[in-house]
Amino acid sequence: MTGEEIPVAELMRLFEAARWAPSSFNAQPWRALYARRETEPWPMFVGLLADANKSWAERAAVLVVFISRTHFEHNGKPSVTHSYDTGSAWLSFAFQGFQLGYVVHGMQGFDYERARVELKIPAEFQVEAMAAVGKPADKDVLPEKLQKGESPNDRRKAGESICEGSFRF
Repeated sequence: MTGEEIPVAELMRLFEAARWAPSSFNAQPWRALYARRETEPWPMFVGLLADANKSWAERAAVLVVFISRTHFEHNGKPSVTHSYDTGSAWLSFAFQGFQLGYVVHGMQGFDYERARVELKIPAEFQVEAMAAVGKPADKDVLPEKLQKGESPNDRRKAGESICEGSFRF
């Protein structure tokens, strides 16, 4: 990523796309905490990253932590699909970013407990994932070790991930 700023109005288009994601009972359990480069919270968000992710994600324009409410607000009962629903919001966020020409990269490589403490996330929320958003850069800006991985990777064939009826993998 180039490190160039993303206009706030464009960033909000990504969050607006996430807002329209489907969820059980339309509960919208997701929340997103973010930091833009050159803002006060930026060093805290970068500090949460695992070293391997820090080496490239610190060049992002925005870092986002996605969290989800584990119980429904309307009745206090457990929401079995809170993570699934938040994943739907994340995907909508990512697709909108890709459509606008940004790199949107999800990560699990960060300190979840430190995120909870430092970002003051209440106990009724689960920390789900982190994402880096930015303008694409030449792969030459990456550390040499990471440059090799910057090409399309193989995916499992669909038939290896699905089956009709009972589990048969």
